[in-house]
Amino acid sequence: MSVETTTLGILALIAVITLVTVVTRFGGVFLMSFVTINPRIESFINTMASSVLIAIIVPMAFSGDAGSVAALSVTAVIMLATRKPLPAIAAGIAAAGLVRYL
Repeated sequence: MSVETTTLGILALIAVITLVTVVTRFGGVFLMSFVTINPRIESFINTMASSVLIAIIVPMAFSGDAGSVAALSVTAVIMLATRKPLPAIAAGIAAAGLVRYL
């Protein structure tokens, strides 16, 4: 299947992607409205968020360039030192930018 790369084709693709995103986001919330949140379900949700984050970060740490490794390292150190995510993320972005610039 191919879509013409005209303005109308691009707008159609954006509309379809938007629709899929909205349906999956609201669909998850709708389905979870039928689930009683007990401590076991809450633990699962919290663990799932961490595992998704780890699944994204670990491959980058092993196969990423020097900038991504520097960003991960600096972010981890700042996060452990301050326990505040925003300064840690900002420092990680700055470290990646500095390493890639040099």
